[in-house]
Amino acid sequence: MRTTRRQFLLDSMLATVALAAGCRSGTESASQAPAYIPTSDRTVLQTLAGVPATDGAGVRLTRVIGQSALRNLDPFLMLDRFHSDDPNAYIAGFPSHPHRGFETVTVMLDGHMRHRDSRGNSGLIRGGGSQWMTAGRGIIHSEMPEQVQGLMSGFQLWLNLPAKEKMCPAAYQDLGPEQLAESTLSSAGSRVRVIAGRPNGLAGPVRERPTQPVLFSLTLEDDQPFELELPEGHTSFAFVYGGEVSFGPEAKPKPVRAGHLAIFSPGKRLRVRATNQRSAVLVAAAKPLREPIIQRGPFVMNTEAEIHQAIQDYRSGVLDKG
Repeated sequence: MRTTRRQFLLDSMLATVALAAGCRSGTESASQAPAYIPTSDRTVLQTLAGVPATDGAGVRLTRVIGQSALRNLDPFLMLDRFHSDDPNAYIAGFPSHPHRGFETVTVMLDGHMRHRDSRGNSGLIRGGGSQWMTAGRGIIHSEMPEQVQGLMSGFQLWLNLPAKEKMCPAAYQDLGPEQLAESTLSSAGSRVRVIAGRPNGLAGPVRERPTQPVLFSLTLEDDQPFELELPEGHTSFAFVYGGEVSFGPEAKPKPVRAGHLAIFSPGKRLRVRATNQRSAVLVAAAKPLREPIIQRGPFVMNTEAEIHQAIQDYRSGVLDKG
């Protein structure tokens, strides 16, 4: 799913023109001013560094969302960054463990991860690809490296589900690298790769989800700025995983270094520019649910009673049944 740089930038330009100028109805007289649709730039509200953590069977990673300083960012529950060429840091993987009440997204940049679940499903998440798993009422699964050496790099992101969807059937979307929407942005080779949503009209392959997510990565090879349209009321963040990137209006950009998360204000437009070196960034936005979040490890529900039921179902062997 690839589009051209020309088409991507044309869509960006047309969106900006439409937002700035509004549109004139067929019955509007020539003397009337065109309708004005206000635009707003997202600005950086807060930056936060990831912290060292371990998960699974001792996999070393960086926890960004889900640490003590940022327990969640509605509807995002967790963001982990894993990146190592030392097999001892990742080879033990993530043996079988349960989930209920939310969605997990694995974004593989390098390496291979094999997933298996209690219902007999299996698949390979390849470097450059992704997996979107809806745990729903419950699943027990494992994610294990399918390599014994080399670089293992990527992210795991957790998104909450609304109360009415928490007990839906479990489902997967396994996405190979060739299925992601990709566009080259500059002659230097800057590019965008979209997993979910439609930033500037470039549609990712993930089917419609309850939180209407937007998820994409940018690899920036030069300092050319880009403007990206995001749903105005969505919670949004960016994690810089290479170089340094500035975000926000041209008059007041905020530089963010590698290893740091930037949380954005509401707005329709996000301006992004690499400062002075090759940079890479993961950008996410999703509709906040504004519902109670009760979390006990891999179970995320709306009430304590629902959490107790999830634990009981797991212990009784019926978490993923039904």
